[in-house]
Amino acid sequence: MSWMSTVSLWILPVLLLIILLHASVKRVPAYDSFVEGGKDGFQLAVSLIPYLVGMMVAISVFRASGAMELLLEALKPFLILIGVPADIVPLAVIRPISGAGALGMTTDLIREHGPDSFIGRLASTMQGSTDTTLYVLTVYFGAAGIKYMGDALKVGLLADAAGIAASIVIVTIVFGM
Repeated sequence: MSWMSTVSLWILPVLLLIILLHASVKRVPAYDSFVEGGKDGFQLAVSLIPYLVGMMVAISVFRASGAMELLLEALKPFLILIGVPADIVPLAVIRPISGAGALGMTTDLIREHGPDSFIGRLASTMQGSTDTTLYVLTVYFGAAGIKYMGDALKVGLLADAAGIAASIVIVTIVFGM
Protein backbone atom coordinates (compact mmCIF):
# COMPACT_ATOMS: atom_id res chain seq x y z
CA MET A 1 0.00 0.00 0.00
CA SER A 2 1.38 3.42 -0.94
CA TRP A 3 1.91 6.12 1.65
CA MET A 4 -0.88 8.18 0.07
CA SER A 5 -3.36 5.33 0.53
CA THR A 6 -2.26 4.94 4.14
CA VAL A 7 -2.64 8.65 4.83
CA SER A 8 -6.09 8.78 3.20
CA LEU A 9 -7.18 5.75 5.22
CA TRP A 10 -6.11 7.23 8.56
CA ILE A 11 -6.72 10.97 8.13
CA LEU A 12 -10.38 10.99 9.22
CA PRO A 13 -9.95 8.83 12.35
CA VAL A 14 -6.89 10.86 13.40
CA LEU A 15 -8.76 14.14 12.80
CA LEU A 16 -11.68 12.93 14.92
CA LEU A 17 -9.27 11.87 17.67
CA ILE A 18 -7.60 15.30 17.61
CA ILE A 19 -11.00 17.03 17.87
CA LEU A 20 -12.05 14.83 20.79
CA LEU A 21 -8.72 15.38 22.58
CA HIS A 22 -8.95 19.14 22.07
CA ALA A 23 -12.54 19.15 23.37
CA SER A 24 -11.41 17.13 26.37
CA VAL A 25 -8.56 19.52 27.15
CA LYS A 26 -10.88 22.54 26.80
CA ARG A 27 -13.54 20.74 28.88
CA VAL A 28 -16.13 21.04 26.12
CA PRO A 29 -18.88 18.39 26.18
CA ALA A 30 -18.11 17.02 22.70
CA TYR A 31 -21.13 14.73 22.35
CA ASP A 32 -23.60 17.36 23.55
CA SER A 33 -22.06 19.89 21.16
CA PHE A 34 -22.30 17.36 18.33
CA VAL A 35 -25.98 16.67 19.06
CA GLU A 36 -26.76 20.40 19.30
CA GLY A 37 -25.04 20.99 15.94
CA GLY A 38 -27.03 18.14 14.45
CA LYS A 39 -30.27 19.72 15.63
CA ASP A 40 -29.26 23.08 14.18
CA GLY A 41 -28.31 21.39 10.89
CA PHE A 42 -31.66 19.62 10.71
CA GLN A 43 -33.54 22.87 11.37
CA LEU A 44 -31.52 24.57 8.63
CA ALA A 45 -32.31 21.73 6.21
CA VAL A 46 -36.03 22.02 6.94
CA SER A 47 -35.93 25.80 6.47
CA LEU A 48 -34.29 25.31 3.03
CA ILE A 49 -37.11 23.13 1.68
CA PRO A 50 -39.32 25.99 0.35
CA TYR A 51 -36.36 27.50 -1.50
CA LEU A 52 -35.42 24.11 -2.98
CA VAL A 53 -38.98 23.42 -4.10
CA GLY A 54 -39.19 26.87 -5.72
CA MET A 55 -35.93 26.30 -7.58
CA MET A 56 -37.00 22.82 -8.75
CA VAL A 57 -40.32 24.18 -10.05
CA ALA A 58 -38.57 27.01 -11.89
CA ILE A 59 -36.16 24.56 -13.58
CA SER A 60 -38.99 22.24 -14.55
CA VAL A 61 -41.03 25.09 -16.03
CA PHE A 62 -37.98 26.38 -17.95
CA ARG A 63 -37.31 22.99 -19.53
CA ALA A 64 -40.93 21.86 -20.07
CA SER A 65 -42.02 25.17 -21.61
CA GLY A 66 -39.62 24.79 -24.51
CA ALA A 67 -37.64 27.88 -23.48
CA MET A 68 -34.41 25.86 -23.57
CA GLU A 69 -35.00 24.79 -27.19
CA LEU A 70 -35.97 28.32 -28.14
CA LEU A 71 -32.77 29.69 -26.62
CA LEU A 72 -30.70 27.04 -28.37
CA GLU A 73 -32.24 27.80 -31.77
CA ALA A 74 -31.64 31.54 -31.30
CA LEU A 75 -27.99 30.98 -30.39
CA LYS A 76 -27.21 28.37 -33.06
CA PRO A 77 -25.93 30.79 -35.79
CA PHE A 78 -23.60 32.52 -33.33
CA LEU A 79 -22.36 29.19 -31.96
CA ILE A 80 -21.57 27.91 -35.44
CA LEU A 81 -19.69 31.14 -36.15
CA ILE A 82 -17.43 30.78 -33.09
CA GLY A 83 -17.08 26.99 -33.36
CA VAL A 84 -18.91 25.94 -30.20
CA PRO A 85 -20.94 22.73 -30.42
CA ALA A 86 -24.64 23.43 -29.85
CA ASP A 87 -24.95 20.28 -27.72
CA ILE A 88 -23.05 22.01 -24.91
CA VAL A 89 -25.35 25.05 -24.62
CA PRO A 90 -28.03 23.40 -22.47
CA LEU A 91 -25.33 22.47 -19.97
CA ALA A 92 -24.01 26.05 -19.94
CA VAL A 93 -27.54 27.35 -19.31
CA ILE A 94 -28.56 24.83 -16.65
CA ARG A 95 -25.27 24.72 -14.71
CA PRO A 96 -25.81 28.06 -12.89
CA ILE A 97 -29.32 26.92 -11.97
CA SER A 98 -29.02 23.29 -10.91
CA GLY A 99 -26.06 21.10 -10.07
CA ALA A 100 -28.08 17.89 -10.30
CA GLY A 101 -29.62 18.93 -13.63
CA ALA A 102 -26.20 19.86 -15.00
CA LEU A 103 -24.70 16.58 -13.80
CA GLY A 104 -27.50 14.71 -15.57
CA MET A 105 -26.81 16.65 -18.77
CA THR A 106 -23.08 16.01 -18.47
CA THR A 107 -23.74 12.32 -18.00
CA ASP A 108 -25.99 12.27 -21.08
CA LEU A 109 -23.40 14.13 -23.17
CA ILE A 110 -20.65 11.74 -22.11
CA ARG A 111 -22.88 8.72 -22.77
CA GLU A 112 -23.83 10.06 -26.21
CA HIS A 113 -20.46 11.40 -27.39
CA GLY A 114 -17.98 9.46 -25.24
CA PRO A 115 -15.71 10.63 -22.40
CA ASP A 116 -12.73 11.25 -24.69
CA SER A 117 -14.68 13.23 -27.29
CA PHE A 118 -14.38 16.98 -27.55
CA ILE A 119 -17.92 17.42 -26.20
CA GLY A 120 -17.31 14.94 -23.35
CA ARG A 121 -14.13 16.73 -22.31
CA LEU A 122 -15.75 20.14 -22.68
CA ALA A 123 -18.77 19.10 -20.61
CA SER A 124 -16.54 17.68 -17.88
CA THR A 125 -14.36 20.79 -17.80
CA MET A 126 -17.38 23.10 -17.81
CA GLN A 127 -18.95 21.12 -14.96
CA GLY A 128 -15.83 21.67 -12.86
CA SER A 129 -15.25 25.29 -13.89
CA THR A 130 -18.64 26.74 -13.00
CA ASP A 131 -20.96 26.78 -10.03
CA THR A 132 -24.67 26.61 -9.31
CA THR A 133 -24.93 30.35 -8.75
CA LEU A 134 -28.71 30.74 -8.74
CA TYR A 135 -29.12 27.69 -6.52
CA VAL A 136 -26.54 28.97 -4.03
CA LEU A 137 -28.07 32.44 -3.95
CA THR A 138 -31.63 31.16 -3.61
CA VAL A 139 -30.96 28.56 -0.95
CA TYR A 140 -28.21 30.08 1.17
CA PHE A 141 -29.16 33.73 0.92
CA GLY A 142 -32.78 32.75 1.57
CA ALA A 143 -31.80 30.69 4.62
CA ALA A 144 -29.67 33.54 5.94
CA GLY A 145 -32.48 36.04 5.40
CA ILE A 146 -30.52 38.16 2.93
CA LYS A 147 -33.00 40.03 0.74
CA TYR A 148 -30.70 41.96 -1.61
CA MET A 149 -28.50 39.76 -3.73
CA GLY A 150 -28.08 41.86 -6.87
CA ASP A 151 -24.31 42.29 -6.72
CA ALA A 152 -23.73 38.67 -5.70
CA LEU A 153 -25.88 37.55 -8.64
CA LYS A 154 -23.95 39.73 -11.09
CA VAL A 155 -20.56 38.55 -9.85
CA GLY A 156 -21.66 34.91 -9.68
CA LEU A 157 -23.05 34.88 -13.22
CA LEU A 158 -19.98 36.74 -14.48
CA ALA A 159 -17.78 34.08 -12.86
CA ASP A 160 -19.92 31.37 -14.50
CA ALA A 161 -19.58 33.06 -17.89
CA ALA A 162 -15.81 33.28 -17.40
CA GLY A 163 -15.70 29.60 -16.43
CA ILE A 164 -17.72 28.61 -19.49
CA ALA A 165 -15.57 30.73 -21.82
CA ALA A 166 -12.34 29.46 -20.25
CA SER A 167 -13.58 25.86 -20.56
CA ILE A 168 -14.27 26.32 -24.26
CA VAL A 169 -10.95 28.03 -24.96
CA ILE A 170 -8.79 25.67 -22.90
CA VAL A 171 -10.42 22.45 -24.12
CA THR A 172 -10.15 23.71 -27.71
CA ILE A 173 -6.45 24.54 -27.26
CA VAL A 174 -5.56 21.34 -25.41
CA PHE A 175 -7.72 18.82 -27.26
CA GLY A 176 -8.75 20.60 -30.47
CA MET A 177 -12.09 20.06 -32.18
